[in-house]
Amino acid sequence: MMQQLIKVHNEDNVGIALADLTQGHVVRFEGQDITILNPTKAKHKIALQDLKEGDSVFMYGVLVGRALHFIQKGGLLTTENVKHQSAEVQGRTDRYTWNPPDISQWKERTFMGYHRLDGQVGTQNVWLFFPLVFCENRNIEILKDAFEKELAIGKISKQRRLLRRLILGSSLNDIDADDTAGERTFENIEVKFITHQGGCGGIRQDSETLAKLLAGYIKNPNVAGATVLSLGCQNLQIDLLTEALKSLDANLQKPVLIYEQQQLGTVEDMLNIIIKESFKGIKEANNIQRKPAPLSKLKLGLECGGSDGFSGISANPALGYASDLLTALGGSPVLSEFPELCGVEQELVNRCVRDEDAERFMQLMKAYENSAERVGSGFDMNPSPGNIKDGLITDAMKSAGAAKKGGTSPIQGVLDYGEYVTRPGLNLLCTPGNDVESTTGMVGSGANIVVFTTGLGTPTGNPIAPVIKVSSNTELAKKMPDIIDIDTGAVIRGERSIEEMGAEILEYVIQVASGEIKAKADALGQDDFIPWKRGVSL
Repeated sequence: MMQQLIKVHNEDNVGIALADLTQGHVVRFEGQDITILNPTKAKHKIALQDLKEGDSVFMYGVLVGRALHFIQKGGLLTTENVKHQSAEVQGRTDRYTWNPPDISQWKERTFMGYHRLDGQVGTQNVWLFFPLVFCENRNIEILKDAFEKELAIGKISKQRRLLRRLILGSSLNDIDADDTAGERTFENIEVKFITHQGGCGGIRQDSETLAKLLAGYIKNPNVAGATVLSLGCQNLQIDLLTEALKSLDANLQKPVLIYEQQQLGTVEDMLNIIIKESFKGIKEANNIQRKPAPLSKLKLGLECGGSDGFSGISANPALGYASDLLTALGGSPVLSEFPELCGVEQELVNRCVRDEDAERFMQLMKAYENSAERVGSGFDMNPSPGNIKDGLITDAMKSAGAAKKGGTSPIQGVLDYGEYVTRPGLNLLCTPGNDVESTTGMVGSGANIVVFTTGLGTPTGNPIAPVIKVSSNTELAKKMPDIIDIDTGAVIRGERSIEEMGAEILEYVIQVASGEIKAKADALGQDDFIPWKRGVSL
């Protein structure tokens, strides 16, 4: 019989329901009988002992809440009887020691990547088009339409085929095959397009941050070259981008074509120049071939979204083990989403290798939380309605599970949004918890592949980096097979260990990084890009 309750840490005073439990049902757990007092859905939490008003609630061995009134053993934890609470951070309290996992089977492994002149290695080979300001979005869209149609990138969508059938009054089989599929003009290069709503109109700091982010996208090893469109009068001037690029790499050896509309005359004249010169660069970039590279060249973004009550006991710790394997191999995992680290700050502070990084982490966390509180919010309001519905009822509870993505390795660097990863090993990056803003930020900091865990399902992708989706439960994997790459539901059923599943994730990462498997988000054309806008609009 499948286990019905699980306790994650010995010090926890709540358990997680692994299956739907009916009121009055008696569960034998840790040598005692627990009578379920409320109808309890899988993923939700049950009190394993009587909790008096004001008592602390512990999960994952950390403080995640406070009882608002008496909760009897076997009672269901809800937003009505538990309030968010997290432990005070004392500064570094211990020097961290780490026992890395066994990597003997991975030491000689490589992936097939695109080698860049600066020593980085890409998992994709992309020529990227983007604007410095939203005024140029229309021109980017015109270029996208031209390049995608003429380079025959991918196939005509099923939705366009359906519409065409309705218009023509014919069956799918009657449609000319030339209209439904095309052969790629270039085999080794993809052409991707970014639009955004920034670059002008907000505070100058927003434009400066956006410049750093876009420079990071050019620097990212997945990008072979870029075409950049500027209007001319916007806040995000061309020199802001070039300065940001120089700060990342004073000797950048990638083609970056920049065009300013107010200097080039008519739209038609400008677009003709851009198409001719960009095509030449794309054609040259197509000559770059995949070659073997050590796994140390992987920078792995660690993301979660649409989390559920199982995320913290299956998908996230499995990804954490994969992260530890990569760290031991010399790679660079990146853990972001600072609002979802609330409650586990003490552990992360202790894991920082350098005192200055521990201090910077706390400064960034405090500044972020203060800015949220100034507008009437706070980290305690982080769980979404979907999170709460599926058992994550406090931010600290959500955070304790979300932080498991970062494994157990020492923290080698702490970065603010727009800063680039330079130290091998686990890095912390200050981003929002918002899926796309966070993923956008990690790729701008150099992540050449992302693993994204989810319990509810989310289609998020990225224009230049593969985003691999990992489900926390098998029900989701079966319901949304078009977006889920890996299912960790076997951990919940007790059929696979965290270590086995983590090794499977790393194996899948290698195959995607080598171009052997296409991530589902890429197959769907899910190219999401939303920069974090920290300031007010003026």
